[in-house]
Amino acid sequence: MRSDRKNLIVDLTLEFALDVVSFTEMLRNEKKFELSGQLFRSGTSIGANIREAQNAESQADFVHKFKIAAKEADETQYWLILCEKSEHLPTPPKELHDKLESIIKVITKIVVTTKNNKIIKS
Repeated sequence: MRSDRKNLIVDLTLEFALDVVSFTEMLRNEKKFELSGQLFRSGTSIGANIREAQNAESQADFVHKFKIAAKEADETQYWLILCEKSEHLPTPPKELHDKLESIIKVITKIVVTTKNNKIIKS
């Protein structure tokens, strides 16, 4: 059930997605279309899955959507590292890596806490 109150992870992932949009626009300007598309899809999908989890039908559904977001975050991290290490691609801003690391930590904590709460409630 969705609430109108502030939600840290929803806000973090929306801000991150906006940063990804900006960086992928730079990649498009450099004519790095394939990588730009991959990074755009995975980087914006994190927040979309987190947002979808806010309307989860069950605790298991909530965890499942967060795990999908975690996979998208891992893929996004891969594309950013590839950009960083390639001499043929623009280097992403350090803030992008930092924000993604924070998001991964929060997602992990939410999944672990939610799973532990399920065990306690059973």
